[in-house]
Amino acid sequence: MPETAPLHIAFLLFPDVTQLDLTGPAQVLSRLGNVTLDLVGKTRDPVATDAQFPLHPTASFAEVRRTDILCVPGGFGTVAAMEDAETLAWLRGVADTAQWVTSVCTGSLVLAAAGLLTGYRAACHWASREQLAWFGVEPVAERVVFDRNRVSGGGVTAGIDFALALTAAIRGEDHAKFVQLSLEYDPAPPFDSGTPERADAATLARYRAMVDRFAPGRAEKVRAIAARLAATRPGG
Repeated sequence: MPETAPLHIAFLLFPDVTQLDLTGPAQVLSRLGNVTLDLVGKTRDPVATDAQFPLHPTASFAEVRRTDILCVPGGFGTVAAMEDAETLAWLRGVADTAQWVTSVCTGSLVLAAAGLLTGYRAACHWASREQLAWFGVEPVAERVVFDRNRVSGGGVTAGIDFALALTAAIRGEDHAKFVQLSLEYDPAPPFDSGTPERADAATLARYRAMVDRFAPGRAEKVRAIAARLAATRPGG
């Protein structure tokens, strides 16, 4: 592999993160070549995920003050992250000098709460996508969305597509194809139930019941956060 410019990648870690939002793109981006990748939490204490195992931060907010690529995953813990002043302040500070500010799934809502997607187009998980508009973001129903140096992936598994597209933007399409082959990323899902348009009514109802159980009132809470932020803006 030819010599490449070094890159630092920082993934935000917060409680109840969806681990595949993070680990999928992390696996891809770790193969950019000449990278240092950190999982960044408020502290270095283990962080619970939604998969019943913890992830261990490699660095704390205090230890990472700049990065080349910032990535924010989503999960049932996004509302708490959106309400955490320390998390939002860290994101704003790191994003200020980052080459790429990115997200996967409902991680785009966390970036939006930090004021980092206002006036941008962005993707999100289908069930929360329209909530981006409450923060002055244009919701886009696509797997991967580029808008200047903001790049967002849709729900969960879209994080792999997002990371391959970002790899192509940074290292070129040939390298992205090489990474795709090395991971044998050749999806052939056994069921055609990956979008709300194709899932049956019973499956949709089961999903919504799960959200109500693990993140009750999530939409109302996100709307309230957006309203509070709007009220603090000049002229709000």
